[in-house]
Amino acid sequence: MILNTGARTDTVQYFSEWLLKRFEEGFVYTRNPLFPHKVTRYELSPAKIDAVLFCSKNYAPILPRLREITDKYRTYFHYTITAYGKDIEPGVPSIDESIRTLYELEKIVGKNRISWRYDPVLLTSNYTPKRHLETFGYMAEKLAPHIDRCIFSFVEMYKKLSVNMPELIPMTVADRTFIAEGMGKIAARYGIRLQTCGTNGDYSRFGIHSSGCVTAEILGKANGCEFRSVRHKGMREGCHCIESRDIGAYDTCLNGCKYCYANKSPQKARDNFILHDPDSPLLLGHLEKDDSLSDGDQRSFLRPDVRQISVFDDLS
Repeated sequence: MILNTGARTDTVQYFSEWLLKRFEEGFVYTRNPLFPHKVTRYELSPAKIDAVLFCSKNYAPILPRLREITDKYRTYFHYTITAYGKDIEPGVPSIDESIRTLYELEKIVGKNRISWRYDPVLLTSNYTPKRHLETFGYMAEKLAPHIDRCIFSFVEMYKKLSVNMPELIPMTVADRTFIAEGMGKIAARYGIRLQTCGTNGDYSRFGIHSSGCVTAEILGKANGCEFRSVRHKGMREGCHCIESRDIGAYDTCLNGCKYCYANKSPQKARDNFILHDPDSPLLLGHLEKDDSLSDGDQRSFLRPDVRQISVFDDLS
């Protein structure tokens, strides 16, 4: 099973203590977002977890203890660093602070396990196509030697964006083409493998690849292992990623990003945060009397017939 820690919330930035305790105790509970009284239990032993996926905008809180996970599990890290400031991402560190933290993360996990995410790309009067390319170029120069690849996507126009971001300027085909072409040239200049996320269009003419964010190939190459050739469901329609199980919860991220798909509102996330208990197996609250608890499907995707070469092997 692939364990996903960061698709529903920024677990690393706000719930690191809880996450580390879950690994220490060896199990975790997660609520079904559609059926809240259905709770699934996952065993977190290395024998049951093929790899652990991370996605965060600030790894600083977990860095001092990250080896407690990386020394035992295969891992892969998405680090989101965008052009936006506090006006769009109020809870996110500055660009330069984020870059310094990524350098520290690389010292622990190596560049081959880090993807820089520059997404979503959106437009306002302050964040123009030209500004995106200028900022992307600034970051690309500094990050190129420290990452495996860069992944970007254009903003998806969720209904709530019209309420949360009235300043958002609809992006035209010409805007997307201009930005993609510019990013492709910058990535080529610094030797960065650049790819889109999901079904964000075909920009291969600009040297931009179309792939999943974490495919079996990407994850296997990063960890010196191979996965079985099976059809994965991904995270959503059009997703090419290896199938994973998320242990986070929606409406819990305190970053306050205006474009966020995982929060109904910043206030909802603040209200829910009060329910967090670092000692609970659940990210929010505790098991209730009406809850139905069942063990999750933890089938392995690793190829059993292939020697798994990794940092966990005894090569002496």
